[in-house]
Amino acid sequence: MELNIVNMNNEPVDKLEVPETIASARANRALVYELVRQYQAGARQGTHATKTRGLVSGSGRKLWKQKGTGRARIGSIRSPLWRHGGTVFGPQPRDYSYDVPSGKRLAAMRSVLAQKIKTNSLFVVEEIQFEHPKTKAALDFLSKLQLGAKTLFVDSGRNKNLQLSVQNLADAKFCTVASLNVVDALKYKNLVISKQAFNQITKILTK
Repeated sequence: MELNIVNMNNEPVDKLEVPETIASARANRALVYELVRQYQAGARQGTHATKTRGLVSGSGRKLWKQKGTGRARIGSIRSPLWRHGGTVFGPQPRDYSYDVPSGKRLAAMRSVLAQKIKTNSLFVVEEIQFEHPKTKAALDFLSKLQLGAKTLFVDSGRNKNLQLSVQNLADAKFCTVASLNVVDALKYKNLVISKQAFNQITKILTK
């Protein structure tokens, strides 16, 4: 399978061969779901906390003697059995993140990219360079590519002008090859990738 490489004016300048491992990758919804869930779990702050009986305010003295009053025995006003007492087994701060094998991570990305290619939602640009960081420049570029829906721009490294040009667009985002993930690839309908970045991605995915 071949992809057209276009310039900033959306004019074909070359062709790029897509590795068979990516082009023939099947849609694996279960695997992609697993990666999305892992990504969202890692994004959780996990700062929730409840107070145990040792954390709530109140005296630690025994309210009345153990026997002879006819009332139920009680040791502390901070008991979870009482109103305003501590919470039993309540949520505490924790880290929700967990690891997924690298093989699964690569397979999920291959699956997503294959679907983008099949639906003509992946565009390879020879080089994405703006002279100045201007939102208008990004809009003009999207107009030339005839893309009006959500678009994710991917470059091989830090492209400051591109990043600043798209950061004010609600339906566009910039990321590097190192930060590319399945969630962003699914969230944005179109992928606009520089030639150098696409070569780096295929090199990683065909290991």
